[in-house]
Amino acid sequence: MAKTVIFDYGVGNLLSLKTGLEKSGLEVSVVTSAKELVEADAIALPGVGAFTAATSKLCEVKEALTEKVEGGTPLLGVCLGLQLFFEESQEGPGTGLSFFKGKVVALSGKVKVPHMGWNTLDMAKPNELFDGVAEGSYVYFVHSLYPVPTDKSIVCTTTQYGTTFTSAIASKNIYGTQFHPEKSGDIGMKILKNFAKAVIR
Repeated sequence: MAKTVIFDYGVGNLLSLKTGLEKSGLEVSVVTSAKELVEADAIALPGVGAFTAATSKLCEVKEALTEKVEGGTPLLGVCLGLQLFFEESQEGPGTGLSFFKGKVVALSGKVKVPHMGWNTLDMAKPNELFDGVAEGSYVYFVHSLYPVPTDKSIVCTTTQYGTTFTSAIASKNIYGTQFHPEKSGDIGMKILKNFAKAVIR
């Protein structure tokens, strides 16, 4: 069974993501060291915590994580995990993983923040992560910020909430969702199973 690791930034409850990935057919453990990342068949960055604290923790494993991803290991980022793929965030200081050019900005306009609850996905670009997921499917969000990629070709889905924001990206073996698939019912489970397929192929 493919060994998937969730990297723990030191904050938050990771149980729901761990459970969701296990239900998708993956063997999952929560890790904190570079050595454990090196041994993984797939890696997940969870959607819990603050950008600055997470980048500080990731400094310890950034080189190992980057080597794994460049070597083709599937990587899934959820919420904050997706935001960490980019260079910087309005939330606070710190340099992200910089897998993609772009920044993370705060939701604005006349909408309640954080954006919390169910909202729909507008499909921007086909990707295996969304095989079997229909246009307008509802998924669950809890966030106050979102990524603005410089390269729009990596955007898979967008969502409307005060503005049109990037709600999922994919490029080669890197996948990221601003929503929480582990809290998104049957649709979220379908997305996690699609990720599992990418891991075990």
